[in-house]
Amino acid sequence: MNLEKLIQGCIKQKSKAQEELYNQYKASLFVLSLKYCANETEAEDNLHNSFIEIFTSIKSYKGSGSFEGWMKRITINKAIDSYKKQFQLTPIKEEWVDTDVEEKELDFPLDDILKLVQELPNQYRMVFCLYELDDHSHKEIASMLSISENTSKSNLHRAKSILKDKIKGKNSFQKKHNVSNGEQ
Repeated sequence: MNLEKLIQGCIKQKSKAQEELYNQYKASLFVLSLKYCANETEAEDNLHNSFIEIFTSIKSYKGSGSFEGWMKRITINKAIDSYKKQFQLTPIKEEWVDTDVEEKELDFPLDDILKLVQELPNQYRMVFCLYELDDHSHKEIASMLSISENTSKSNLHRAKSILKDKIKGKNSFQKKHNVSNGEQ
């Protein structure tokens, strides 16, 4: 079934069309959910809630812009809504210093990087993903998460610092491990 027929079937609440749409997009939307959620269980819940919203509001999709982009916005917004319900955002009371995080030695598989991002404290993870992975501005992030722009900048800086330290730690562990095993 082509996309237009799938959308029309979903608007008419045809279970076969909904199942096909789900099967076609569940993998990409799950990966997107993983970026914003702390673990796979939360990502699965977010995916489920996103598809409920997609099926409920599909008749509001006007056909302008990418349908997949429309679904991704719903998925990200569901993750943000869930985050806001679970955690009260508290601004970090410190001066934000703009320092570049070196991006050398990022020779890690994508799965490892995703795991490191998921280990970030919730507020840092949300800001990092919105800014670095989805190209939102600090002004947009501040509005979405109900924080100040400076808090968004500070959280991004802290997230990058934490990731940098974890990557350095993994690199030094790998180098020590390789040397102790006689590899160089």
